Amino acid sequence: MHEPVLPSAPAWHAPRAGARSDVPAAPTLPRRTGLRRLVSPGALTGSLTELAWVGAHTLLYPLGTRTERLRPDGSYRPGAQPAAVRALFAADPLAARIPVVLVHGLIDNRSVFTVMRRSLRRRGFAQVCTWNYSPLLRDVESAAEALGQHIEEVCRATGHDRVHVVGHSLGGLVARYLVQRLGGDARVESLVTLGTPHGGSRWAHVLPTRLVRQLRPGSDLFQELAAPAPQCRTRVTAVYSDLDQMVVPSSAGRCEHPDLRARNVLVPGVGHMSLPIHRGVVDEVAATLAGLRSAEADPPAAAA
Repeated sequence: MHEPVLPSAPAWHAPRAGARSDVPAAPTLPRRTGLRRLVSPGALTGSLTELAWVGAHTLLYPLGTRTERLRPDGSYRPGAQPAAVRALFAADPLAARIPVVLVHGLIDNRSVFTVMRRSLRRRGFAQVCTWNYSPLLRDVESAAEALGQHIEEVCRATGHDRVHVVGHSLGGLVARYLVQRLGGDARVESLVTLGTPHGGSRWAHVLPTRLVRQLRPGSDLFQELAAPAPQCRTRVTAVYSDLDQMVVPSSAGRCEHPDLRARNVLVPGVGHMSLPIHRGVVDEVAATLAGLRSAEADPPAAAA
């Protein structure tokens, strides 16, 4: 199976483009490595975008400290949506009604999803909500239990049996633990992770706290997640970048588990914090939640 690659972008919102394979069909020029790759136009643009978004996110951060109250949208009417929105859900119109829960990363809050939440709503998803967890989080397991409780509340409030989850950074790992180890796959239809250290990160050796130690490659947590999970029903998509400053090495952003049949999507030239605002990533998330992507049938390669 070919792993799709999303084109990078010269700004916060990239031009829309289909995914393509990262396996070349014909001999190509040698790829940039090391310093040459880091100073390439795409990497420089991605770095500048990352700096700009981090500055904007710092200003938005105080506004995201309060947990958002879920407000079910009872006025949704498929026929009232633009043609592009109706096309997105043409195969499954009911997919637009499934609630979407956005889960932020470590030492962050729902403000990181300011752009993505609005973008998903514009694409036709009727119920998009966020979940804040405590910055004093002790471990992934307790956060996963709390997320499971929140999802139960969302299901009761909306009348739906299942939800979609999009997790950024640590949020994706918390959601994965929920669906893989705590039976959360009974509620989570699909999980999309953005810049999540599925294989750990070398940065986790810097701090000795219990939570950060769990993020070290080969930790007890990752050994537990490597255990068989043949009954897990949640569809998993892992979006990762080769310019991710927090997930080191960047390949650790891939979700490698035979039972999960995860779909891994590489987005070149996008920083860790920029993943939730990148238009190509938002488009991929929307298409995945709408049921247009699957691990068994990746999109065809686009022409170079």
